[in-house]
Amino acid sequence: MLSRPKPGESEADLLHFQNQFLAARASPAVKIVKKADKRKGEEGSTDAERPPLQDSKDVVMLDDFPDVLPVLTPAPPKKSKVKSACVRFEDEDPEERLESHDRHITAVFSKIIERDTSAVAVTMPVPTGDPFPRTFHRSEIKSEVKVGTGGKSIFAQKMAARRAAEKAAAAPSAAECVQVRSAAPAALDPEGSAGEATLPSVMGDKAGDSQWPCLITGEGLGIQKREQEAQAIHKENLEKLQSMSEEEIRQEQEKLLAQLDSSLIAFLKSRRGGNEDQKKELKMEQNRLGEFVESLPVAQHGVGSSLSTRELGLEESVRKEENSKVEITDDDLPVKPKKEWIHMDNVEFDKLKWMKDLPSPRQKKTKKGMQARFSLKGELIPADADLPTHLGLHHHGEEAERAGYSLQELFHLSRSQVIQQRTLALQTLGRIVQKARAGEFASSLKGSILRLLLDAGFLFLLRFSLDDAVDNVMAASVGALRALLVSLDDEKYLDWTFSWYQGMAAFPFVPSNEEEEEEEEEEVNGTEKSQDKKVKDESKPDPDVARYDVVKGLLKTRIQHRLRYILEVVRPVPTVVLDILHILTHIARHSSEACSQLLDCPRLIETVVREFLPTQWDPQVAEPGRLLTSLHGVACAAAMKFIRVLASGGRNATARLLNQFEMKRRLSRFIAEDPLDLLLPREEAIRLSTEAFRLWAVAAGYGQACELYRDLYPVLVRILQSLPELLTSCPAKSPVIDLSVQRAAAVVTLLIRVTQTAACVEELQAKLSSNGSEDSEQIPPPPVTWSQVSGLQPFLETSLKKFLQEISQTETWQTFQPLTTTYVIYLGVYYSACSQQPSVNPVDCLEELECLTSKVLLPLLGQPAMHSMWDLLRPCSALCNPLSCSPAPESISSIASLSCAGGKPPLSLVGSKSPFPFLTALLFLIDSITRVHKGLTSKYGSVLGFSGLKDYLHQSWQAGPPSVTPSSAWMLRHEYHLQYFALALARRMAGACPDYAQHASLHHCVAMALLSRLLPGSEHLAYEVLLDLAFNQEFLPEGKTGGPEAADFSDILHLGTSAKLAQPGSAAASFSKATRGALLRESYQNLPSIRSCYLSHFVHLQPTLMRSQASYQGRNYLIQSMLLPEVRGPILPSDWPFFPLISLYNKVTNAETRGAVLNSLPLDLVNTVTWNLQWVLLLETWRAKTLQGIPTAAKLARLMCVFLTGSDLFLEAPIHRYTAALLAVYCHPKALDSLNLDAPIPGLASFHDLYLSLLEQFEGVSFGDPLFGVFVLLPLQKRFSIQLRLAVFGEHTSILQALGVPLQQFPVPLERYTSPPEDNLNLLRLYFRTLVTGALRHTWCPVLYVVAVAHVNCFIFSQDSTVQETDAARKSMLRKTWLLVDETLKKHLLYYRVLNAESPLGFDLYEQLPPMRLKYLQMVTQKENKENAPALVS
Repeated sequence: MLSRPKPGESEADLLHFQNQFLAARASPAVKIVKKADKRKGEEGSTDAERPPLQDSKDVVMLDDFPDVLPVLTPAPPKKSKVKSACVRFEDEDPEERLESHDRHITAVFSKIIERDTSAVAVTMPVPTGDPFPRTFHRSEIKSEVKVGTGGKSIFAQKMAARRAAEKAAAAPSAAECVQVRSAAPAALDPEGSAGEATLPSVMGDKAGDSQWPCLITGEGLGIQKREQEAQAIHKENLEKLQSMSEEEIRQEQEKLLAQLDSSLIAFLKSRRGGNEDQKKELKMEQNRLGEFVESLPVAQHGVGSSLSTRELGLEESVRKEENSKVEITDDDLPVKPKKEWIHMDNVEFDKLKWMKDLPSPRQKKTKKGMQARFSLKGELIPADADLPTHLGLHHHGEEAERAGYSLQELFHLSRSQVIQQRTLALQTLGRIVQKARAGEFASSLKGSILRLLLDAGFLFLLRFSLDDAVDNVMAASVGALRALLVSLDDEKYLDWTFSWYQGMAAFPFVPSNEEEEEEEEEEVNGTEKSQDKKVKDESKPDPDVARYDVVKGLLKTRIQHRLRYILEVVRPVPTVVLDILHILTHIARHSSEACSQLLDCPRLIETVVREFLPTQWDPQVAEPGRLLTSLHGVACAAAMKFIRVLASGGRNATARLLNQFEMKRRLSRFIAEDPLDLLLPREEAIRLSTEAFRLWAVAAGYGQACELYRDLYPVLVRILQSLPELLTSCPAKSPVIDLSVQRAAAVVTLLIRVTQTAACVEELQAKLSSNGSEDSEQIPPPPVTWSQVSGLQPFLETSLKKFLQEISQTETWQTFQPLTTTYVIYLGVYYSACSQQPSVNPVDCLEELECLTSKVLLPLLGQPAMHSMWDLLRPCSALCNPLSCSPAPESISSIASLSCAGGKPPLSLVGSKSPFPFLTALLFLIDSITRVHKGLTSKYGSVLGFSGLKDYLHQSWQAGPPSVTPSSAWMLRHEYHLQYFALALARRMAGACPDYAQHASLHHCVAMALLSRLLPGSEHLAYEVLLDLAFNQEFLPEGKTGGPEAADFSDILHLGTSAKLAQPGSAAASFSKATRGALLRESYQNLPSIRSCYLSHFVHLQPTLMRSQASYQGRNYLIQSMLLPEVRGPILPSDWPFFPLISLYNKVTNAETRGAVLNSLPLDLVNTVTWNLQWVLLLETWRAKTLQGIPTAAKLARLMCVFLTGSDLFLEAPIHRYTAALLAVYCHPKALDSLNLDAPIPGLASFHDLYLSLLEQFEGVSFGDPLFGVFVLLPLQKRFSIQLRLAVFGEHTSILQALGVPLQQFPVPLERYTSPPEDNLNLLRLYFRTLVTGALRHTWCPVLYVVAVAHVNCFIFSQDSTVQETDAARKSMLRKTWLLVDETLKKHLLYYRVLNAESPLGFDLYEQLPPMRLKYLQMVTQKENKENAPALVS
């Protein structure tokens, strides 16, 4: 083995090594092979038949290595331009194709055709005596400079003139020129010969005529042959075309267009029409001739002039195009050039046209939209706006005459190297986003600006700009990010509703993305979704996360760390600080996880607390008119609000804020001092004090910071004593009075939370003493007792009386309504807790309630202003007015928003005139009073009699189900509170007032609608409605007032229905059939058991129910967070009445999936199904409208679970009766008309799969049960999918022997199965086959027998024109029918006339065939006999 060359060895050594290798005759390590060119097509293609090319590259191959690298990732095959350009035809001979591509040297030599160069002019070099080319200056060239000729510069014009002069000097004499070119005028003459023309332009002229070819020029064949060969080929083509028909020409044309390359087609079309290049070439040739003709004598000069005039018409269009361009003169330029200026003796106006004034913009008359342009203030500029240029809105981009910047240009500008440009672009984008969120562009622009910006990467543009080192760029990006994320109007309304009933709790700002949920369901498959979702979010790229959730995407980029750096190190101006605090507040509203990330960010909370919530600051801040240059070191209400929202994320976060970050000390500082004494502007001081009280209220909502109550008790008493002074201290409708009212409402909200916490002390102490040390999780009692909070009630009740006296003053009442609402809520909470305190005398409590009722509440209910408030419920309702809570025009799914931009109208649920907050509080107070003192219930009967309330309840439950969005969920939650307390009062009135029955039906409908609408977080309300309202016999007065009897009477008289009411029988032992009235009566009596059944099946909601109960019952020590669960939809599904049946079906199906077989079902499961069917029957009979939201197809699919659960469950007597009764309801004509099995069914992936399961179950365990058979037959109606009928007659024909549903018991008219006639040939053949083979008989399956006979009869006697296959099939079927041995079937198929439900057969027969049918039958059968006659004779 030879060694490798080493360093230092010379070329002689290398040659020596080579000689040794050759002498040894060893095999080389590599070998050279000829590899095909990749550009000639892949291996195995049609090009592989070609011989290898001679010019192939040498490729070095290594042993044991493949020729082609393995493909690591699937990639699309490469397309060869050479291969695609090669056109092949279907009728092309392969041998000719191989010959044409033969590149062998012999093929090349045998096809050499020498080019004819006899007509090409040969010019010799001009002899000169200079050894080198002579240099020249352009000033020596004598030519006239033409300004504005084709955009050529002066130098280019000089050089062109010099080349023309050299050509003229080297050209032959004028006489020779005329002799050579004499053919040109004759060629242009129509009467001249066409054979002597040499100019290509002349050929182009003749190409316009059909007698001369457009593509074939004969170039290179010589002067004598070129025209003859071209004309011969053209003549042959014309003869070929004349021999073809128009259809053949069109087919060939389509074939060519399909096979030829698009660029080649465009080239051929350009040759036909003659393009601009040919015209330019013609013009150059004219100029060339003109130069020679100018030097001729006068007699010959006329010939040249006639040439130019001849060609004038051909150049007219070109000259018009050139003349259309506006010439630029001195007058158009703002600066007049002077000859004294250097190099300005010849002015090139084309190069100065950029100095000309812009043309006036005009809107294009087109249906397509124009590009939106914006001013630097973010305003949309109209397309035809003519703005002056000094505004700085014109630039050298696209559409220079239009003012403004497009979004694309602003994006480009935002990455500029110039700081001012980056800042200006970001500021403009921020203003555009702010105006877009306010809805200013909704009517002007098509599409969503925010969605367009986010798709273009606007979010990460801002994130990158935040990392800029320049303060201005940083400030502009913070402002734009605040405009994108934060809606100040949303924050305003959230603060407004903070003091409403349960207003402290709010839904998290987590976007609800169905697309993301679908992806997660596909990936996670429903197991451990929360953990897997968190892991997947961490592994996803930032843009993918931000696509669904902008806040989560920003947190992935660690934006909180950058904002902390800006606040702590950069220390920007106050506006930037406020924007950052708003952004942090919005992030804290996102979720508890976001709050945890903000709390865990190093030095973020410390910086906010230290810099913007100091305990002392410069007193000069409070000086009027003083402009703050820095907000650092000054107390700020926005910072306190951020801390408050952060505390709402959870009790642990609140504990960290109060203890680790010393917020208790700061709360004492800002609460103890009156806002007027704080060294801040007055409005800012009131806001800061308000947010301090709200933060304390949130902490007290967890049972924390209650020790401050004892320390600040004198301060609270002083504030409560001063609250009535608000009525006289400030004029109404002033900013200060509104802020003062919000502060007072925050104080009362704090007292509500402290009162709830104090009410739990006795309970916690009892648990602590009873458990001892056994329970590891012991909750210590809060440091506040009932005796410490009960002393404030007289102050608040006295203030309430004073404010209620202003209810008749509209403006004053609207100003102080928020404070009055919190007073009423406080009294409701106080008396609910007071009745449970062991230290309180119950008699004294009842006397106080009676006094409050008689002296305050009853007089209040009788005032005219209260009547007006009840009447405003419907106009302000979000349920009755869905548009009031619809998403804003620029709402996007990845950013949660309440859609309050621009403010809500006064007549809306959160508007200034809304009665909902006060009436909800009033009903809550009445509920608390009647719960404690049941004897006072009858005194509040007038509340349910208000016409405004009744009208509102009637309209609200009939409204369609509202769409659940962040904006609607927030508003609907408060509306549902009012409905619940109205129903709670109705429940107490039902047992106390004899004349309540007139309202019972209305309130039960409202309760049923409310159950399907309540949102997460209100599980306690749903439980109470299920427990006391939904199944309450008092709310179903029909059960007592003749409802069952009316149902029986309706069935007897067949009122409103033509359906057969006879119930299908049972395959089980005979049992007595009950009437619908008896079933309703039994169901009504079983309502308590039905209620227990449903409550037990909602046990999966127990954890969320416990959290909800803690919130609504005021057990603050159990509340974990003020953030409600994420809203994905209502708590209960819309089909919750079928929930026990669905749950049982899923349980059985899952057991069978695991391999277990349930041979027998326990008794409680049979009872469960029976109670479920009883409840659905009650609702379908007496509350049918409450189930209108569930499609009839969905109801039938749920009812099919009765047969799919277990083997013989449907044979149980009670289940069979109630299923049959419900089947009669769903077979009502109106129900059948609304039945649509082809549309997607909620909760069901595929009805086809469900039906196949039903067929398999019927084959296995049906025992020929007629009721089961009806459910199998229902989906086979003609208007539903043909796949269902093919499944029965194709794959499951065995069930035809067991589908013995009698025609008299079948509740669906047979016309729905036979009309219109069947036109599917495959199904008709299956019908005929099952009939002929005996698989389908009238005694086995009368319904489908009638259907099959009707369709086959209609088909075989149909004489409509149709395709040959169908015509042959029906004639063949008719012949086979005529030859049938079974005379009964033959008679039915031939003599079928019409359906007849009264007939035992189900149809009537002809006594004899009509003449038309008889004639057709004879024609078909005799034709067959004639065709078969020879065969029979032979």
